[in-house]
Amino acid sequence: MEELSIKIKIADREYPMKVKRADEERVRTAGRLINEKLKTYREQFGIDDKQDLLAMVAFDCLVDKMAADENHQVIDQTVFEKVNHLNHLVSQSIL
Repeated sequence: MEELSIKIKIADREYPMKVKRADEERVRTAGRLINEKLKTYREQFGIDDKQDLLAMVAFDCLVDKMAADENHQVIDQTVFEKVNHLNHLVSQSIL
């Protein structure tokens, strides 16, 4: 798979990286979203220190990821239970 050399600007610093062509849009979108969150926190809390802002964004992103992971676990468990129930119904109908 072909890799691209790109630069992503986060908090006024450029970060060169190599990404797969298929991941380029996702990586650029992630950089844009990080910068938007930085701007939101800067405006909302009046914080100018970039390290503090980046820490807040990292914390916020991790909380969101943990919530999404928990939601996926609930969905996985529900699907597992429904498949087991369907298997039970199918096995009973065969008898």
